[in-house]
Amino acid sequence: MGASSKITVAEILEQLESVYGPQQPGWPADPCQFVLWWNAGYPQSDANCARGWESLSKSVGVRPEQILAASDAQLVRAATAGGMVPESRAARLKEIAARVVDECGGNLRERLSGSLAEARKLLKKFPTIGDPGADRILLFAGIAPIAAVPSNCPHVLVRILRGRERENYGVTYREAQQAIEAQVPASVEARQRAFLLLKRHGQEVCKRKPACDRCSLRERCAYASGSSRGRATLA
Repeated sequence: MGASSKITVAEILEQLESVYGPQQPGWPADPCQFVLWWNAGYPQSDANCARGWESLSKSVGVRPEQILAASDAQLVRAATAGGMVPESRAARLKEIAARVVDECGGNLRERLSGSLAEARKLLKKFPTIGDPGADRILLFAGIAPIAAVPSNCPHVLVRILRGRERENYGVTYREAQQAIEAQVPASVEARQRAFLLLKRHGQEVCKRKPACDRCSLRERCAYASGSSRGRATLA
């Protein structure tokens, strides 16, 4: 990542785990259910998606055939618990269910068993699933040990290792992904652990406006040390 890096990814993860403890995902591991969960809330957050998912589970069901059998009004009512634009999200839920049934024979996981390129292409056909979402699905479904990065906080690793995230989101994401690929063992378990710890830290401390004074990594973080001079030095 550059000459400014004075800490390894393994050390970062060990420190984060000492603070937050072992993390567990709060979303479905099954690819189809994750796509539905991700569209059950808006703005998309764990809390909104969980509320929408619980409502959908109780009032309609979360199997594609149950969603297709529900009326638009039922889906809108279920989606309302997840936040804004419930009408749009209800339509997306039905679109997802129809695509899984019509194009995947009702089994999205099975259709993802080919090449990673084909799996990503298929996943990105679903509403609101881009490259970060596809990586996350493949990792947490146990399909491949992808170096997935939390989509709402790819800056965490880049700040710690380099000092400042890039202005371009895609570049920041790729740099974080490269750090994981280079330094985290290529196993599903190890990379799930990295994803969850970085996500937690991004939500709790290393936010868009970071709380560096509360960060256990501040003494070894390039961003925190650079912020005292007004900006960090990029390698």
